[in-house]
Amino acid sequence: MPARALPMLQAATAVAPDLTGPAGDARPRAFNIRTWGCQMNVHDTEKMAGALTRDGFQVSRDARGADVVLLNTCAVRDKATQKVYHALGRLRRLKEQNPSLIIGVTGCVAQLEGETIFRRAPYVDLVVGPRAIGALPRLVEEARTRQTTRLTPVEDDLTYPFESAVRGSAAKAYVTVMEGCDKACTFCIVPRTRGDEEYRPVAQVLAEAAHLAGRGYREIELLGQNVNGYRHGGVDFAGLLRRVDAVDGIERLRFTTSHPLHLSDAIITAMAEGEHVCPQIHLPVQSGSDRVLKRMRRGYDRSRYLERVARLRSEVREVALSTDVIVGFPGESDADFDATLELLEEVRFEQVYSFVYSPRPGTVAARLEDPTPAAVKDARLQLLQRRQQEIQAELYQREIGRTVQVLVEGPAKFGAGVYTGRSPQNFVVLFSGHEGMVGRILPVVIRTVTSLALYGDVDREAALGAGVSLTSPGADGIDIAG
Repeated sequence: MPARALPMLQAATAVAPDLTGPAGDARPRAFNIRTWGCQMNVHDTEKMAGALTRDGFQVSRDARGADVVLLNTCAVRDKATQKVYHALGRLRRLKEQNPSLIIGVTGCVAQLEGETIFRRAPYVDLVVGPRAIGALPRLVEEARTRQTTRLTPVEDDLTYPFESAVRGSAAKAYVTVMEGCDKACTFCIVPRTRGDEEYRPVAQVLAEAAHLAGRGYREIELLGQNVNGYRHGGVDFAGLLRRVDAVDGIERLRFTTSHPLHLSDAIITAMAEGEHVCPQIHLPVQSGSDRVLKRMRRGYDRSRYLERVARLRSEVREVALSTDVIVGFPGESDADFDATLELLEEVRFEQVYSFVYSPRPGTVAARLEDPTPAAVKDARLQLLQRRQQEIQAELYQREIGRTVQVLVEGPAKFGAGVYTGRSPQNFVVLFSGHEGMVGRILPVVIRTVTSLALYGDVDREAALGAGVSLTSPGADGIDIAG
């Protein structure tokens, strides 16, 4: 179905930047992008990088070495929005030092804030919403040449040249299957920032999956704000999942984010029968209270959600569940919060992303009476997170001694020689390794766990049999204190 055009802002300052380098010496123009938000935002950055690269730009790892600096933003919570303005404040000094620098804000904050960004940060050159990625090189050029700009409806039809996307991982790749959301959740800003649902043609999704498999990517994650609501040309999401699963070379297949209303029996069966579909799903519940779910306009109640969980666990072997929980939604009582805690105990999620409710402008929930003090909300969140950490630690204990297949993603953020990857259930696994393991699926014997990750050793015999050398002096394992 066609999506409504979202008004995308484009603007330029009075100074026309010269990107040809000193003394007219032509040099490659460079860009730097900083990203906030979910997988969709990360993949938007990969697409923007591809669009600019096609236009002759090169990537700069630092804003100081860039001709164009973009802040790709998330507006789901107010804290994320404020981070963008703080980052713009820091970029102002760079602009003063180099008036030729083009500064742009892209993504959901750009769509939500619009002209407000120019009023608060008049040195910003362009503001581009998330559905205008394909127009980015043109908008940058207009900013560079000081063309007259105005509010312009720009809409990405999801037919971008995926071959040129600059992928941020050598192990896994994202594939957009839909954009926007048709739901009316009272707390959510996504329909306003991403527009109505639009679905990518099946043939394009399959072509991108085949392209990625041909380039050696082992894992693909299908993306959409309401991914399991996908439908195009008579194909629903269960049908799409089966088709991508059949693409030669794909070894792992995931998808996010699912809505409980659209988790059909057909999708669950496709997960169970798929040769490469990972036994893992992110299924946001938001609250365990029927009263709160109704005020949120989620379209399901607690019993419906629990029935879907039961169906998943009965059909998909060793499936792992993660979810989102909002604490302190307007009017949430102690009894409502207790219902959410009880849901955590009943379901025992492998992972929970939990946050205090953040009012977003223009949403219904932002107008609801909210008498609960912030301190009470914070205390509830801490209680929920402590209990979830205990549940996760208990669940992860069952992994000790098991051998799990890990897709190696790269070096961990701590410790020389420590690498990280993901199990089929999407558990973070850390182990001693080296760069030659990146992009490989290796067996790791789990030795110890925390509430956040699994720690183990690569199975030497199996790795050597797969042609992976274990020459690192730390390959015997990770010494975990405590």
